[in-house]
Amino acid sequence: MPSSPRPHSRLTSNLRIDGERLWGSLMAMAQIGATTRGGCNRQALTAVDKEGRDLFVSWCKGAGCAIEIDQIGNIFARRPGREPESAPVLIASHLDTQPTGGRFDGVYGVLAGLEVVRTLNDAGISTRRPIVVASWTNEEGARFAPAMLGSGVFAGAHDLDYAYSRADRDRVTVQEALAAIGYLGVAPVGGRPFSAAFEVHIEQGPILEASGDLIGVVTGVQGCFWFDLVLTGSAAHAGSTPMEMRRDPWRAALPILEAAFAIAEARAPFGRCTIGDLAVEPGSRNTVPERLKIAIDLRHPEADILAVMHAELEAEVVRACAERRIDGKLEEIWRMPPTNFAPALVDEVEAAAQALGLPSRRMVSGAGHDSLHLASVAPTAMIFVPCADGVSHNEAESAEPAHLAAGADVLLQTVLAAADAP
Repeated sequence: MPSSPRPHSRLTSNLRIDGERLWGSLMAMAQIGATTRGGCNRQALTAVDKEGRDLFVSWCKGAGCAIEIDQIGNIFARRPGREPESAPVLIASHLDTQPTGGRFDGVYGVLAGLEVVRTLNDAGISTRRPIVVASWTNEEGARFAPAMLGSGVFAGAHDLDYAYSRADRDRVTVQEALAAIGYLGVAPVGGRPFSAAFEVHIEQGPILEASGDLIGVVTGVQGCFWFDLVLTGSAAHAGSTPMEMRRDPWRAALPILEAAFAIAEARAPFGRCTIGDLAVEPGSRNTVPERLKIAIDLRHPEADILAVMHAELEAEVVRACAERRIDGKLEEIWRMPPTNFAPALVDEVEAAAQALGLPSRRMVSGAGHDSLHLASVAPTAMIFVPCADGVSHNEAESAEPAHLAAGADVLLQTVLAAADAP
């Protein structure tokens, strides 16, 4: 970093990030956990997650940042400011992926933050406030449920013991996995004041691409319930047990799932229902199952409507199970409340896009992000850029280098404004 950096003045529209360098960083990280179909499998707290973390840490140290790891493995890379005691500006996302994930989900937000730091270093610009680039642990929730675990502990949504006790399918706990990869940090989780928090992300949906807008000015995140629908009947022989004598949990499951989809469709265009996982016990082709466990995801941006959707689904479970003599319960695994971002920061994002001549639109995020938790402890905003066909959580996930650079330019301008704000 230059020894005598100059202070930044409001909106430097001619200052841009190095798009080629950002793309190169993304492609280098994409090689870690690369899949044969062009995606990434870098699940939380695995050996490849460690490799990705190590690379990120080495890049941050090379950019002059001080590194700190907290007790849940969140990584904080701090670029100093002229007033070290001022609350920093945070740029944060995640490095972990889905099992068949893409090259941009989460990692773009982390590496765009690093690119902001590198750009400021290149230009010799100091900021009044420090800038922190962070990577949160287990955002995806693919290996350990719930999702957004590291940011959730940071923001007080979960306590540390709960997070440590989460286990994967092999019964490896989060605490054990953190220790195994060397990221069981010692710094306390939470208690870090931030003056503002930003996350830039691919949209993971089709709205920006369809509208021709380049920047999504995200006003908030829709709410979500994760349920396990557990239905229990009686195992029986598939050939010798008459239909009318069976207690087959599928007979209750089918109307319940149809109702779940109808509940979401009745709240168009914002209602969402996804049936994402299924376990059948005993899981034999010629045996009527005894037990079904079905994952249901319900979403809506308005809390009152989401609560009604939940109540309607619960009522359908009771009705269908009583009619088919099945024992049923709808277990809440996790909830994500609808969240609104800080209006002043949302305005800053919009103003930066306009100053840079980038077409933008305000929108609500359909996907959950770590910024949802951050919004409870710091003023927060998000920036979206398009992804091809709206595809994400998929190895085919794709984004244009120019679009990624544009989002990072908006991030740079909003961070500069926040980092020099009184």
